[in-house]
Amino acid sequence: MCDCHHSSTTSQTTMPQRSKSSEPSAPVRLPGQRPTADERLFELPPAVEPEFTQTDPWRALRILGEFVEGFDELADVGNAVTIFGSSRARPDDPMYELAAETARRFGQQGFTIITGAGPGIMESANKGARAAGALSIGLNIELPQEQGANAYLDRVINFRYFFVRKTMLVKYSCAFIFFPGGYGTLDELFEALTLIQTHRVRDMPVVLVGSAYWKPLIGWLRDVVAHEGRVAVGDLDLFRVSDDPGEVVRIVSDAVLPRPEGARR
Repeated sequence: MCDCHHSSTTSQTTMPQRSKSSEPSAPVRLPGQRPTADERLFELPPAVEPEFTQTDPWRALRILGEFVEGFDELADVGNAVTIFGSSRARPDDPMYELAAETARRFGQQGFTIITGAGPGIMESANKGARAAGALSIGLNIELPQEQGANAYLDRVINFRYFFVRKTMLVKYSCAFIFFPGGYGTLDELFEALTLIQTHRVRDMPVVLVGSAYWKPLIGWLRDVVAHEGRVAVGDLDLFRVSDDPGEVVRIVSDAVLPRPEGARR
């Protein structure tokens, strides 16, 4: 049910009207640019019956094919860490260097590094994996403005559908590391937390890197979401925060790697 409360009287305060220039615009399509597979998936059925190869049943087979390809390509990755973050981070961004160093240290511990294959934080993480001689994997996605895979990948898998790609980013990872990012990164963060919270995946480490960036969000989760009972207070323990690459690796290693007999945590 909707949480909104409707009143029969007119409120004394009026919401400011959004100017026409601030209205969200339709996606800009360049001449000759084709819609993405995700756009075609969610479009309304056409008035005229299309060819079978353009219908939802055929599309379901293509989706199944993407799952099969992903399962086949990623079955041998071993212990893997998925690193998420902004595609807009530039090489002079401190987070870019921090992601590269974090991935390098994971690689030295024998972890495979998985990213979304793009630029920014994804590129820097794959670069760090390459520096450590670790397996560096990118799961690329079809976008309206074509996203090319970065140059630091040993294995690239291309996806048309976001939800198939997200499944692969999660399924073959034993930990999730989140650097500052936008809507995509936040979407992936909350999906990972939801899967862990609802026991759809095993309990696994989630580490947020860049404490200054994440602090306002964590404050909102604690002071608003948890305070109002929208999530349990204990759900805020599903993730850790650290700016130290060594600590990030230790958090994951302690949770994932077997410890020598008699060793203390």
